[in-house]
Amino acid sequence: MQQEKIWLSSPHMGGTEQKYVNEAFDTNWVAPLGPNVNNFETDLENYLTQDVFVGALSSGTAALHLGLILLDVKPGDEVICQSMTFSASANPIAYLGATPVFIDSEMETWNMCPIALEKAIKDRISKGKNPKAIIPVHLYGMPAKMDEIKAIANQYQIPILEDSAEALGSTYKNQKCGTFGDISVLSFNGNKIITTSGGGAMVTHTKELKDKAVFLSTQARDNAPHYQHSEIGYNYRMSNICAGIGRGQMEVLDKHVNLRRANHQFYCEIFSKINDVKLLTEPNSDFYSNHWLSAILLQSYEQREALRLAFETENIETRPLWKPMHLQPVFQNAPYYGEKVSENLFEKGLCLPSGSNLTDSDRARVLNVIENFFKL
Repeated sequence: MQQEKIWLSSPHMGGTEQKYVNEAFDTNWVAPLGPNVNNFETDLENYLTQDVFVGALSSGTAALHLGLILLDVKPGDEVICQSMTFSASANPIAYLGATPVFIDSEMETWNMCPIALEKAIKDRISKGKNPKAIIPVHLYGMPAKMDEIKAIANQYQIPILEDSAEALGSTYKNQKCGTFGDISVLSFNGNKIITTSGGGAMVTHTKELKDKAVFLSTQARDNAPHYQHSEIGYNYRMSNICAGIGRGQMEVLDKHVNLRRANHQFYCEIFSKINDVKLLTEPNSDFYSNHWLSAILLQSYEQREALRLAFETENIETRPLWKPMHLQPVFQNAPYYGEKVSENLFEKGLCLPSGSNLTDSDRARVLNVIENFFKL
């Protein structure tokens, strides 16, 4: 008889979410606005602690799309984007008829390489293309090298749209991820550190920018007694019910971060005994990762696949690292700058079960697969 499946990262309820959802039903606030939305935004603002303003939206992808609109990205423009990421980081660029310019990773954090970033900017400018925005990503919760990236962005006066979808609870030099960009983005998808079922948020540094995002996310309805629209709008606002889930999840956010970090420590202890495997971990004390997903780098594609299949045989979900965007068929003609770091990570990298709801029994099963595979 097959054992119960161990998921890579499944939703983990804290217990109080139902209370806020029931309040929405009891008061008939089931529309995409209401007290839960307002309070969830306030909870996030208080958590991020950087004098920011948060707009709760239907997804992180929606937040990226609106962020690009607020940064005035138009058809024919170019936007610089980390290549090693999920497609949601890049797709909104295409929504607007703009061109993504993909950047390779560096090996310390697996995030956007500052050297390749500056090379790309100089080359695009020399070709008469001034990039309209830079999208760095904190991959698997690991903060990117934001000092170096911000210094380059400031030098060339290019705004940063920070993709912090995987990094709520992570910090760089004691500053919360999700507060570094001119505009930043969070995700509350079902597999994230906390969830609202589906959902996301935009983080801004001015109320005016947040208000503009909320306006666009509610179909850009003008202030008039009738339905009047002077701009194109979108149906991107978070519902009051989903926000209720988020309010309950905020109460266990720090606990979830600690549990994910404990999983990472579990893997640290295992792989410290295996010379052929590199575990993604913080380069130094400037970086504090929520370790949303713990990920390893093996010696070859063949070894990666053999380990993945060994886990699959035991009904344990693992997943190869993101396939870089510049290797995706849909973006095959997009410019790319860098070497083959992200390609190498994709070929040899594997994400391991990392949910904050993993049990001791789950970890024992994971350990058993690893010990058998590496003959420990």
